[in-house]
Amino acid sequence: MHDHSPAPASWRIALPHSAAAVPVARALVRNALAELEHTADGDTAELLTAELVANAVEHTSVGRTPIELVVELRPTGCQVEVHDPDPAPPADLTRPDVEPPDPWREGGRGLLLIRALSSSCGHRPTGAGKAVWFRLPAVPAQRRPR
Repeated sequence: MHDHSPAPASWRIALPHSAAAVPVARALVRNALAELEHTADGDTAELLTAELVANAVEHTSVGRTPIELVVELRPTGCQVEVHDPDPAPPADLTRPDVEPPDPWREGGRGLLLIRALSSSCGHRPTGAGKAVWFRLPAVPAQRRPR
């Protein structure tokens, strides 16, 4: 691999509209990062992906449109997107912190976690609904835990 500007590798997979989607998504992200010996933090990527997928499963009705996971690996880091059929934006992702979240409320922590741990995150409308995404930076090899 002597190409100095590798094209971003990307995976796209449709997920079942059920809790089973979460471990499938985690495994895909873990395998994608491992396969390319990618330097983004795999544990964080898995955790945040699980939150996005769980959120999509929980908050969208079962329809003909599957939830889709898109993983893109770039030299500068990775971007993970979860596509779902609900056009309504995720409330906690971009809302300013007017009130502190209730840590005991189930489901309230995930998007705040994503905001805290990702280098950037957001959402955009798609033809079929919306995509919610986050990015993680690549970590220099010498800083990585062995």
